[in-house]
Amino acid sequence: MNLTGFKLREKVVERKQKFVKSGKPPDGRMNREAWKIFQIISEFVDGFERLANIQPSVSIFGSARTPEDHPYYQKTETIAHLLSESGFAVVSGGGPGIMEAANKGAYAGKGPSVGLNIRLPHEQSGNPYQDISLEFEHFFSRKVMFVKYASAYVVMPGGFGTLDELAEIMTLVQTGKSRKIPIILVESAFWQGLIDWLRGTLIAAGTISPGDMDLIQVVDDPEAVVDRIFAYYEERGFEPSSAEEEILLSL
Repeated sequence: MNLTGFKLREKVVERKQKFVKSGKPPDGRMNREAWKIFQIISEFVDGFERLANIQPSVSIFGSARTPEDHPYYQKTETIAHLLSESGFAVVSGGGPGIMEAANKGAYAGKGPSVGLNIRLPHEQSGNPYQDISLEFEHFFSRKVMFVKYASAYVVMPGGFGTLDELAEIMTLVQTGKSRKIPIILVESAFWQGLIDWLRGTLIAAGTISPGDMDLIQVVDDPEAVVDRIFAYYEERGFEPSSAEEEILLSL
């Protein structure tokens, strides 16, 4: 080790010793990770304040890469408009593709169009069809906002992000961490391979129960999406039970 490297090592050791003794960073400032706590808290506070009055709402997920002239985009726009005209707020990721279609359809209807935007190096840019627009640095705080105020989930064709959201939603409902609400997959041709794999592989391996498949519904018709949501709540009512209230408060 040369002289410069030796002196640098001594300085690092000295700073570490001061930190161990004082319990604080050597320069007296909170470290970067600690400051992130306040950034995370601010995202939750802003989200709770801005979204507390949007219920009932439906969260729509799908690919950011779907072009405007694609049938998936057009179907999403129709579904969102029908939901908005039926009195639902529509919540999307706020970006392009399916997210834009969801916001666009809702924006033209009666219910509010909500975008939960995430800062990403690629793909994500806010669309102009948002009555309420929030921006998040962290995926996990954004996910809480998708779940906390939702009365139903509509999942359009998408990629890794969409699959991530779908798996998270199903896990939360399956484990009782979120109340049971409709989870509707749109476009049976797109989702059939996944459905077959869940049944033929996961159930066969015993990693999920056969009854877990009842968590999801697969439909193709936009009107059927709205009908399924209303049919569910006509049976059980929109008001959450006391047990569900506890779940909502814990999110």
